[in-house]
Amino acid sequence: MGIKARVIAFYLPQFHPIKENDEWWGKGFTEWTNVGKAKPLFRGHYQPRVPADLGYYDLRVPEVRAAQAAMAEEYGVEGFCYWHYWFGHGKRLLERPFEEVLRSGKPEFPFCLGWANETWSGIWHGQSNKLLIEQRYFGILDYEAHFYDVLDAFKDSRYICVDSKPLFYIYKPMLLPDATAFIELWQNLAIKNGLKGIYFVGYCPRFEDKNDILKLGFDAVNLSRLFDVERLNTNRIQRGITHRIFKKLRVFDYEKAFKYFVGDEEKDISCIPTIYPNWDNSPRSKERGYIFVNSTPKLFKRHVKQVLDIVKDKPSENRVLFLKSWNEWAEGNYMEPDLIYGKEYLEVLKEELTTEK
Repeated sequence: MGIKARVIAFYLPQFHPIKENDEWWGKGFTEWTNVGKAKPLFRGHYQPRVPADLGYYDLRVPEVRAAQAAMAEEYGVEGFCYWHYWFGHGKRLLERPFEEVLRSGKPEFPFCLGWANETWSGIWHGQSNKLLIEQRYFGILDYEAHFYDVLDAFKDSRYICVDSKPLFYIYKPMLLPDATAFIELWQNLAIKNGLKGIYFVGYCPRFEDKNDILKLGFDAVNLSRLFDVERLNTNRIQRGITHRIFKKLRVFDYEKAFKYFVGDEEKDISCIPTIYPNWDNSPRSKERGYIFVNSTPKLFKRHVKQVLDIVKDKPSENRVLFLKSWNEWAEGNYMEPDLIYGKEYLEVLKEELTTEK
């Protein structure tokens, strides 16, 4: 059996308490807090979402991390892209799950890092003016310290590489005040430390920004077309009805939306597409939510097939797909089993990825 593409699933580490979240949101807060208190906002709205096989887990528990990796591997996911938080001057948050994976050597499942270089505020919790922690950039010395902070991960045999270079994902490439200098420094430090370089991938929510990101020194962009269904929908009457009925909510039918999730542009070797099982961030944002309704494993199967067809002619090494996400429960995009569909989304992913040799 062979695999048609390299699927890397984004992995959220916010399923364990930290003192900062205790201070901001109350003792014991984790992502499950938002998930568990979610309520349906309209007729037919699938909320709350309840985890099945893995339950309401705590990522400090090694057995949980092992079970996640085993499940992902069984259904064709190559590895996890752990969200990594570096706010400058060595300030990190939510690092414990990945650090334990790195130091223990378990699970033996591939990984890479995605730098979520973004200021945290209370906007998704109804407190838009509440600054929690600011993303800051302190220049060359701090960039060098950041590199050496992740060097052990880059050198780990499990680290996901493209063209023999560790893949490092940056969520907000245009926010880096001197992205070219940052990338040049890390490339030089990588070679100095025995690596062949770094394969930099930048998040790109608008295809129009692709060339601007690549010019900064990135090897590829990850095109995320999640919101194109609204941006490209020229039916103003339909949009108006949707907004009047749901007020501030943005609600779209998944079957109509997924055709916007990928385009011919992703045939380019420097463009990595994204696959989405679903999206519903109303547990975090309440009435400001962006929601797809009526997603099913059958429709997800069609979406996966569509994306695989776009990338089929790329070299196998570069036939990368980002899966958003493995466990973003409060955004309604997850592959872990829930009480409604169980493992059905995983099963159709495996069916589409697997090919006879």
